[in-house]
Amino acid sequence: MPFVIKKIDHVQLAGPRGCEEAAREFFGEVLGLIEVEKPEELKKRGGVWFEFGTFQIHIGVEEPFSPAKKAHPAFVVENIEELKVRLKEKHVDFTADDNLPGANRIHVHDPFGNRIEFLEWV
Repeated sequence: MPFVIKKIDHVQLAGPRGCEEAAREFFGEVLGLIEVEKPEELKKRGGVWFEFGTFQIHIGVEEPFSPAKKAHPAFVVENIEELKVRLKEKHVDFTADDNLPGANRIHVHDPFGNRIEFLEWV
């Protein structure tokens, strides 16, 4: 029987040592993701994990750290206009991008400079 790739389990983004509180503020408070407790053996590496639906975002410590400026995850959002309001309220800059036909999309940088895309298909 051939193998089948079924879904994405998680996306890993990198952050510098000591990034956990800034990650909790951005991914937890601003984006509303739920923090997930890391397995005991992995806690000593630093970082923090979040989930939404059946997916997770892992923020892992990387040394030396260099943010992902081009590579990025893209998340489908319901009611992206409300996300834009939320980002403005929290003083998080975003860039609108109308280059993808049929999509209302924006690009954001997390507190560590990693690029993240949010889009809603219209």
